[in-house]
Amino acid sequence: MSISDTALQQRVVKLGKHASARARDSKVYQLPLWPEPTRGIPNPVLRGALFAAVQGKNRAVFQRELLACQKGLQIRFTGIQLDQSDLDVWEQGLHLARLQPLGTRCEFSVYGFLKALGRKTGKSEHEWLKNSFARLMGCGVELTDQLEHKTYGGSLLEFMRDDLSGRYVVIFNPKILTFYDGGWTAIDWQDRQRLRGKPLALWLHGYLASHAKPYPIKIETLRAFSGSSNKQIKGFKRSLFAALNELKKIDFILEFDFDGDNVIINKPPTPSQQRFLFSK
Repeated sequence: MSISDTALQQRVVKLGKHASARARDSKVYQLPLWPEPTRGIPNPVLRGALFAAVQGKNRAVFQRELLACQKGLQIRFTGIQLDQSDLDVWEQGLHLARLQPLGTRCEFSVYGFLKALGRKTGKSEHEWLKNSFARLMGCGVELTDQLEHKTYGGSLLEFMRDDLSGRYVVIFNPKILTFYDGGWTAIDWQDRQRLRGKPLALWLHGYLASHAKPYPIKIETLRAFSGSSNKQIKGFKRSLFAALNELKKIDFILEFDFDGDNVIINKPPTPSQQRFLFSK
């Protein structure tokens, strides 16, 4: 084989490798297609303190803070603490983005977005939304799967805004699917709207929705997982009692009872959860 033939063969092999790399890069990443009346939220987000049950005025600022969360995962957070209203914004953005490949532009009007959140559309609400997007963009989240020994690190979204037209473009990194690897839950959007302004009830709604049949759980565990700023267990127990009553009012749970350091909650499973329990 001549030198020129060898060079040509090497060139063909190199082009083939480049083509294979482009094929891998062109893979389409897409969120699960949950139905319109729900919002698909990753279970690791629902079972930890990433979006805490706190009032906005009580936000903390963290530097690689280790947040309480379910066993097998580790979440470190840098930035201004996120709350349940930020979760509303994040999941509404994901809801719009689920219809197209991740990494592409998802465009919407600020008016329509606020209406979908059940909020007013005046100047103060526009500013509130700007602040929420800034927190979601500016934070750093390190999600570690301790079994796989792999960590996702990044912010929760990127955005662009046209201040004249009032339109946003939001982009989600395809690696956000890492959050969904631990399973996800379709959250009833109307329920969340009915609980707006009640941070602990909202957090409990998401946490309990992610379990087909909740086991008795320690009050202290719920205090830690929810990111509550209430440092006294007695004070948190009073807040927990009130929040669980809010969930009873909307018929999300049937009953609850306190047994020593534990709380026992009776929640009817969804049809899909019933099938899961039956299969087990």
